[in-house]
Amino acid sequence: MKSLTNLWQMVSLDMGDLCGTSAALDYELVMRRVEDEGDSFLTITLPTFASDLQKGLDDGCVSPALFSSFRKRGSLPLFLGGFLDRIFDRASGQLLAQPSTADIYAVRQLTLLFSKILRPCSDARNARALKGYLNCEQEVKQWDQRYAEAPDEIGATAFQRMGCLLFGDVLSSLDISIRDGETLPKHGPGATADKLRGNLKYVQTEWPDRLEELFPYTEFCLPNFRHYQVADRVTYLSPGMERPVKVTLVPKTLKTPRIIAIEPTAMQYVQQGIMERLVGLLESDFCLQRRSHIQGMLGFSDQEPNQFLARKGSLTQSLATLDLSEASDRVSNQLVQDLLEPFDYTNQAVQACRSRKADVDGTVVRLSKFASMGSALTFPIEAMVFLTICFLGIEKQLGHRLSRKDISSFRGQVRVYGDDIVVPVDSVDYVIHELETFGFRVNMDKSFWNGKFRESCGKEYYNGDDVSIVKCRRDLPTSRRDVSEIVSAVAFRNLLYKEGCWRTARWLDEQLTLILKGNFPVVLPTSPALGRESFLGYQSQRVDSHLHKPMVKAYALSIDPPASSLYGIDALQKFFLKRGDQPFHDKKHLERQGRPSALHMKLGWYSAV
Repeated sequence: MKSLTNLWQMVSLDMGDLCGTSAALDYELVMRRVEDEGDSFLTITLPTFASDLQKGLDDGCVSPALFSSFRKRGSLPLFLGGFLDRIFDRASGQLLAQPSTADIYAVRQLTLLFSKILRPCSDARNARALKGYLNCEQEVKQWDQRYAEAPDEIGATAFQRMGCLLFGDVLSSLDISIRDGETLPKHGPGATADKLRGNLKYVQTEWPDRLEELFPYTEFCLPNFRHYQVADRVTYLSPGMERPVKVTLVPKTLKTPRIIAIEPTAMQYVQQGIMERLVGLLESDFCLQRRSHIQGMLGFSDQEPNQFLARKGSLTQSLATLDLSEASDRVSNQLVQDLLEPFDYTNQAVQACRSRKADVDGTVVRLSKFASMGSALTFPIEAMVFLTICFLGIEKQLGHRLSRKDISSFRGQVRVYGDDIVVPVDSVDYVIHELETFGFRVNMDKSFWNGKFRESCGKEYYNGDDVSIVKCRRDLPTSRRDVSEIVSAVAFRNLLYKEGCWRTARWLDEQLTLILKGNFPVVLPTSPALGRESFLGYQSQRVDSHLHKPMVKAYALSIDPPASSLYGIDALQKFFLKRGDQPFHDKKHLERQGRPSALHMKLGWYSAV
């Protein structure tokens, strides 16, 4: 705990230098409150302070309800007052005509520094998260009932019409691919409900009956029909015998864990294949020989367009950024079926590989949601649903049905990346209304459209200036055995250095040099060594006699996948599932495969560049 407060002090000195003020009294308050409240002050209370700051920026004033857990003088808290006085008027709480962007950045850096530190939540918070998952599922069931009773009132017909308008070309192409057996399945890297890891995923012995019609085991799990006799090893599962997804908790913040659902191997295998084809079509500029009218409106691998639009919105106030709460868990499967209904093969395929039940802490529940995080199809399907609803809102705001040409005109104004949504400010009230009508919840604390603050895909802007901050993701290491912490601290140090936090970078250099016994040289970002990055270049301790490269003595990660042997027809099947003409990068991929259970470091000579 002390190391975190020391780190906070170093960052506060850097922020004080940046803004020409002192945070000495603020550090004393941090020490007192950490002593009284524990590290929850750093990880929960201070991030709430940042949320209140952003609320004040969006509203244009500090209301009495904001910063409620801090003493105030006038309308502003005393804590970080030297920074806040250059953002708001202390007497009235009103946003200054020209608030200091540097001070906004400083307050956010100091209050969000430990907001995403990777630590397990308390048992009580974990239990509350699981209860929230079940409550959310119950709310989706209730929405389904209302939707079934009054579909026209909610807008089912309009939803399906808009979905066809947006994605008709994409889904028609996917339909043909699935019909003709051209959608090639693949295994993902993650865990599975039946605990198959690495190469063992290719030795599938369970196959749901629901998959057989479109994805027969003998065609999708065997190299060819010559090996038909091996099909005797498989157990075909009736719907009642299928494995449920395993709902599990992974660390996110100390306030609340992240909930994911671990899918069975067979389901994930088919989901990955459909997802790969679907995402490729959605991100393509052309579909069915025509230029896509939704070009650039959906993203799955590149966050920069969302970040660019967030900056544009903060500068011009023409675009709003919206964030959804429990986004994945609130996508009703009934809604997905309506979206895909006109495309029979696609609808059948998506439903066939969708898990219908979930194991929540030993209790098996039937799911009304489409899928939680963990399904390979969650991300693209939810994005399609959100984009459809956004254009329903825009359509209501404009007062007429949209055409393909109308939709094309919104390029650069509408974009969805997961649950990060960008829409025109003029349409935001209509879009929020439609999202809530279809059962979603807009997170008002992370949605912005009134002021000059915008946030999307990990980037934050105020009046066009980047006020994104660097977060400490793990506790600081105390010995060389803390490999994950060392790797995180090195990356954290280098990010702080690039942000101009010189004091903090030097302090971390001292800590890491001690732990690594002096083997912490200056290297380029491309170097495999764990080292310091510098604007002044790199360090060279010797030159490689063969490659003539500058070398340094340092630690580097040694990542060895776990042993996982594969041979015979299963190894042949893995070859046929390979994408492209390139060979496997890892020559030992049939001997070792999967994510390592632990990280290791190795001291040696490595290239500095």
